[in-house]
Amino acid sequence: MAGMEVNRRELIRLGLLAGAGSIAGSALLRTTDAFAASEVIAAIFPGSWEDAFQKVVSPAFKEAAGSDLVLSPALASDQLGKMMASPTSPPYDALLMSPGQSAIAIENNLIEKVDPSQIPNWGELSDPSFQNEWGPAVTIQLDGLAYNPQKVRAPKGYGDLFSPDFFGRVAFTGFKSNSAVMAWIQTAKAFGGSEQNLDPLWPKLKDYLQHVGAIANDMNHQQSLFQQGEIDVMIASTGNVARLKSLGVPIEFVVPEEGAPATPVNIHLTKGAKDPKAVYAYMDAVISAKVQDALQAAPLNNFPTNKSVALAPDVAKYMTREQLASFVYLDWKNINARRAEWTAKFDEVVRQ
Repeated sequence: MAGMEVNRRELIRLGLLAGAGSIAGSALLRTTDAFAASEVIAAIFPGSWEDAFQKVVSPAFKEAAGSDLVLSPALASDQLGKMMASPTSPPYDALLMSPGQSAIAIENNLIEKVDPSQIPNWGELSDPSFQNEWGPAVTIQLDGLAYNPQKVRAPKGYGDLFSPDFFGRVAFTGFKSNSAVMAWIQTAKAFGGSEQNLDPLWPKLKDYLQHVGAIANDMNHQQSLFQQGEIDVMIASTGNVARLKSLGVPIEFVVPEEGAPATPVNIHLTKGAKDPKAVYAYMDAVISAKVQDALQAAPLNNFPTNKSVALAPDVAKYMTREQLASFVYLDWKNINARRAEWTAKFDEVVRQ
């Protein structure tokens, strides 16, 4: 092992290689120079995202670029934390993030603006908002409510969750995930609040706690409770619903009457990426028509941002391109400025 340098990027690789979704598993250690230009280390959401990218994106990228794609599963908040901890030696070449974390990455100079001329499929993106200067949108996720149609009626919206019809059947979770943050903002709106003012929410939440089915640790815990039949109503994205439905769980999606929040999911080029051209090739592969079409399959059911891709029926039942403008798009700069305050207030109310 003499002469081998194990840096933060290698540690991420080693953690990945220990898992079932890793590739190139025989190469446990490499020098920095040995893999700098032959691999792209891409952060990916764990679970369905990792599985789909391993199956669909990795071979497409290998064919197009002749390079290996090393997928490192991490939630967007964890990606951000690792980047913040090592800004001069980024553990990833490419990130996968929603606007909440993207805004922080931009503020902290962790990612680069992209050069569209390096991404041949850039012009195939169907909406100008998908052509983000910080990286292309690979899908857009729609958030709303999920319910078990065999146990409860369909909720009308976020405010309706507080109805006696759902006493003991609803799970709430805190401000860790973007989906939860958006849901709480929309709930506050139902009670007279706004994106800047969640004050009307807190007394409503305090009064309702005696009737809540569960306070989940996070979105994954909440989905587990739903799958186990311990709750029957929850906030959810269409992706969450698609995954549980693929497992045979009785679940349906509702667009809330207060409006459904939507968030694009973008690939970002990290500042200091080992091979930016390879990252551009990765971006181009993900937004290609062939890959975008394949990512519509269950359980991911991603909405395709490539305009050449016809919507699969399972995706179109959740959202269509004509509906994009009707969804709720929140100001994440304002949200990030208030998020710590709201998190502390939620914890205070729940502990009382």
